Amino acid sequence: MANNKDLKYTEDHDWVEKSGHKAKVGITDYAQNELGDIVFVELPGEGEEFSQGEELVVVESVKSVSNVKAPISGTVTAVNDKLKGEPELINESPWDEGWLVELDVEDEEEIEGLMSEEEYEDFAAK
Repeated sequence: MANNKDLKYTEDHDWVEKSGHKAKVGITDYAQNELGDIVFVELPGEGEEFSQGEELVVVESVKSVSNVKAPISGTVTAVNDKLKGEPELINESPWDEGWLVELDVEDEEEIEGLMSEEEYEDFAAK
């Protein structure tokens, strides 16, 4: 796993990187490995609002279709448009080039409630 000490994680194998009042969201290396080759990504539109736990992104792989739930509540401020033409970026670079969306953080406590890297590694090892 990459050195991602500042990231927070969900039990659904998503990551959140907070920067100021914004937070980038992606899926972990573990998740992309489980999904296999990703062939399509359905992203939300900028300005759309989501509550924690709502379906945020649809990721389609050669194995299955998966829904990525919003790890925190917020309004979409940016989407990774590169994924529309190159969904495989999620497989190749889940931590960097393969991020999904950026949200405006509504509730700091939701981020604090997510797992640390150490907690996530323990969870993923089970």
